[in-house]
Parts: sequence; structure tokens; C-alpha cells
Amino acid sequence: MHPASEFLLTLGGILLVGLATDAIGRRTFLPRVTLLLLFGTLIGKEMLDLIPQVFTDRFEIIANMALLMVGFLLGGKLTADFLQRTASRTLWISVSTAVVTTVVVTFILMAVGISTNIAILLGCIASATAPAATMDIVLESGCKGPFSELLLSIVALDDVWGLILFSLGIALVSILAGSGDHIMQLYVALWDIGGALILGAVLGFPAAYLTGRIRTGQPMLMEALGLVFLCGGIAIWLDVSFLIASIVMGAVVTNFARHHEYPFHEIENVEWPFMTIFFVLAGASLDLGMIREIGLIGAAYIGSRIIGKLLGARIGAQICRADTVTRCWMGFALLPQAGVAMGMALVASNRFPEYQQVLLTVVISSTIFFEIIGPVFTRTALRRAGGD
Repeated sequence: MHPASEFLLTLGGILLVGLATDAIGRRTFLPRVTLLLLFGTLIGKEMLDLIPQVFTDRFEIIANMALLMVGFLLGGKLTADFLQRTASRTLWISVSTAVVTTVVVTFILMAVGISTNIAILLGCIASATAPAATMDIVLESGCKGPFSELLLSIVALDDVWGLILFSLGIALVSILAGSGDHIMQLYVALWDIGGALILGAVLGFPAAYLTGRIRTGQPMLMEALGLVFLCGGIAIWLDVSFLIASIVMGAVVTNFARHHEYPFHEIENVEWPFMTIFFVLAGASLDLGMIREIGLIGAAYIGSRIIGKLLGARIGAQICRADTVTRCWMGFALLPQAGVAMGMALVASNRFPEYQQVLLTVVISSTIFFEIIGPVFTRTALRRAGGD
């Protein structure tokens, strides 16, 4: 079959399946994210092998485009008014969840006999969440109250703290392993995060001023997508975090643009098709064979990460005196984990090749669990919160 024909047939089929999963998700306890991942697993190489290579070869660019839009939309939730009302809760819960999860996972893994260096790396990786899945579940649920807004603001910051902790963990393991370039690792981390913050601001301020100038009050879809993809392209070129850069740009635009709501509405209109393809291909790329290799360390990682997220969210919520619903359910809503953790595992594996097999086996196998089961917990938390 002609490559173009294969590509278009696959694209059309996946988008139509996206409509079906949306309908099924509204009638079952399974969110559409989980359904799409399961469908992707079914048609992936592990099972039916129906996705052509010409399509899977483009997974990375599709994933980057989807995550850029997610980052921009998450940043759009960080309005000055919202931050004034929830700054304390957002900061305390996000920091507490990330730090407590890292500490709990690290010490539990050490307690079951895992080496200190591997335990530290996995502990830092465990702090990451899944912004794409969380954002989609909130949009699918239709919840627009304080709980869902707080959840999205926490997720927007979670991976920032996760990247910081991971960078510090890499430096610490370098010191413990006797490597002489741990200072360089700190410089790399500073550039990855600091450069992304600067890039998001540098693009965000002129974008905020120019938005709506083409057609007063109604920026075109090309304008919104152009800003997002420009941000992503420059971030990847400069080797900084494109997710953080897009979050910062979205936050700047939402706070300084005169008609800031329109760019976000335009992005929302096209986000779902990209997300559908992203989740199906993510499911198709899951290596189910890894589940058989997970063993004690993988089970300990999964269990300790769940404990860490629940405990960390609870502690943070109590410190900032959040309501009972937030204390009880925010931890469950933060369980999904996906692409960011995989990226961290690959970076750590390249940096410490002697730990590569353990790191990739544990993170990939646990990602299968948290990608498929995590969204169910998030959706349950949103329902129990009653949309408030």
C-alpha cells in the first residue's frame, strides 16, 4: 500500500475511534484517556500490529505538539486572580507532593535492598506527573470548580519541581558515584529550567501585546497555534524544557493580553485530535513484556509512589488548611504518570549506563500501570469532589 494511503487511513481511523471512546467514556467508569491507551495497545506491535511504520515514525513530533498545547492551556489557568486565591494551596501541595513522593520512594526502595544511587534516581523520577492525561480528564469531566482548577495549577507546577529534584538527584548520584562533572550537571539543569522560563516570558509578552491585532478581539487559530509551535521549536533548538516554556508563555499571555481568553479557546478547538493520536500511539508503544520483568523493585516503586503522592498531597493540604475534599482526594488525582518520567529515565540511563536496565525496566513497566490506571483515580477524585 502507498505510504500516503497508509498514513491517511490510520489517521482517519484513529480520529473516528476518538469519537467512540468519548461516547463510551461518558457511559462507563473508564476515562477516554485509558480507553485510548488500551485501544493503542490492542492495535500496537505487542498485539495486532496494525499501525504502519510511516505513522509511528512521527510519534515524537505528534507528542511534542500535543504537550505544547497542553502546556499552553495549563499556563492559561494561572491567572493573577486565581493565583491570588490559591497561591498558598497550589505552592504547598505541589511542593509537598513532589518532595514527599521523592523521599518516600527513595527510602522504601533502599529498605527493600535497592542501591542508594538507583533509589535516588527512581525517587526523583517518581515525582513527575502526567499533564496531558490530567488536562484531558478535567476537560472530559466538565468540572470547572475550585478542585479541578487547583488540580490543573498543581500539575502545571509539579513537573517544574520534578525536573528540579531530578537535576539535583543526578548531581547527587554523580557525587556518590565519584563522577567529576556534577557541577556541570547543575549548570545543565539551570539552563533547562531557567532557559525555559526566560523563553516563555520573552515570547509571552510580545504575544500578549500582539494578540487580537489581526482581528480585534478574535485572534485567528493560526495566531494561537503559531505562537505555541514557535515556542516549542525554539525550546527544542535551545535544548530547554518546551513544556515549561509553553506553560510560562500561556501564563504571561493570560495575564497580560487584553483578550487573553480567545487564544486558549482556539487551542482547545484543535487540541483533542492531537491528544487522541498522542494517546493511541502512546498505548501502541507500551512494551507489555516489561510487566513480566517488574519484580520486587517495580512493585515497591509503584506502591511507594502511590503512598508518596497521597501522603504528600495530604500534608501540603493540611499545611495550607485546604478543605476536606482537597485533603482526601487531591493525592488520588495526581497519580497519573507518563512522558516526563520516561524522559527522565532516558536521561538518567544515558548519564549512568550501568543503571540503564533497572531504570528503564522499572519506569517503563510502572508507566503502563500509571498511564492506564492513574486516569481512573483522577476521574474518581473529580467525581468525589463533586466538581467543586
